[in-house]
Amino acid sequence: MTKPSSKASRKPVTKSGRNSKRSRSGSSKGDAQVARAINNQKPGLHPRNLHRDGYDFDKLTKISPVLTPYVQPNPYGNLSIDFADPQAVKALNAALLKLDYQIESWDIPEGFLCPPIPGRVDYLHYIYDLLAGVEEFENKSETETEGQNVPPVNSHTIKPKKMKIKALDIGTGANAIYPLLGIQTYGWRFVASDVDPISLANVKAIVEGNNCLLGKLEIRLQNDHQKVFSGIIKSDDRFDITLCNPPFHASLKEASEGSQRKLKNLAENRASKGHKLEPKAPKDKSQLNFGGQKAELWCEGGEKQFLHNMICESKVFATQCLWFTSLVSKKENLEACYTELKRVGAITVKTIDMAQGNKLTRVLAWSFLTPSQRGLWAKYRG
Repeated sequence: MTKPSSKASRKPVTKSGRNSKRSRSGSSKGDAQVARAINNQKPGLHPRNLHRDGYDFDKLTKISPVLTPYVQPNPYGNLSIDFADPQAVKALNAALLKLDYQIESWDIPEGFLCPPIPGRVDYLHYIYDLLAGVEEFENKSETETEGQNVPPVNSHTIKPKKMKIKALDIGTGANAIYPLLGIQTYGWRFVASDVDPISLANVKAIVEGNNCLLGKLEIRLQNDHQKVFSGIIKSDDRFDITLCNPPFHASLKEASEGSQRKLKNLAENRASKGHKLEPKAPKDKSQLNFGGQKAELWCEGGEKQFLHNMICESKVFATQCLWFTSLVSKKENLEACYTELKRVGAITVKTIDMAQGNKLTRVLAWSFLTPSQRGLWAKYRG
């Protein structure tokens, strides 16, 4: 997790994370304790992630026989699937959702993005820790907290408990993976937005096919492709958290080249491990990156521009959202985000590092509320 920010009056924006340096304005004993706890954590999936130890294919195929044809021993004698096969990945996702999250009915149209569940649920676990940290340790005045030996806010000390959280998922896609996992893991309620009516129609079908989701997920269509929050957040809305996985690429050409590199790397990796089957090349552009439509994979300006737009708009809804968050895939985009967050007046900024195997990513979180205000929000959310 990240260090608690220093007093807002001293430093409006604090960048924090596993490798961040101590604030020049000083840090409390609690900050140092948190930093030590963070440095002792090993990179990998979140401690509460059900998929830390891999997949139990015997259980998965038993509960979802559709997965069976795609499962075979790898050169080490362990059961696995061909992760370059989009149909195999989709069958695995459906089985995981059924076995571990009690989602009985899940499907996506051909050509749409099929996300890896372990990495997606990791985002939610870190968001939970962020919210639990607010509720447990920031429900004090800044004067009371400063200089005290505050217990570390990290995944090892926070015990999951029920919080009445309302979350907003920006760009939910046809898979609606964040709302599904958030509802079933933590009991949160969600509003899910997207610019694509086909995606939202599929989300509606998923909700209607699972009684456990009824009344817990609302969908809203974004009619303006240039907007993020405007047109989605209503005047009477209050969200504890917003989350987003921005489009990664700046053009279809860039997205296509990225997918070809991914397929090439998969082929080389399989060959080095003694696999005989080669990954199948995509039949057409709709299958690039294991599926994904324009809004899911790319936008003008790519991730950097999308994050810029999101941060600018967030100021308008500063008092309606406790925390704004987004995944940031490209580390080099962070500095521009920090600059923009300072310009719009964010009080607290946190950067939460996540590691999934050799892949590193991070969650950028910011709030326009002071620690005292965030504590009151948590206290009275009900």
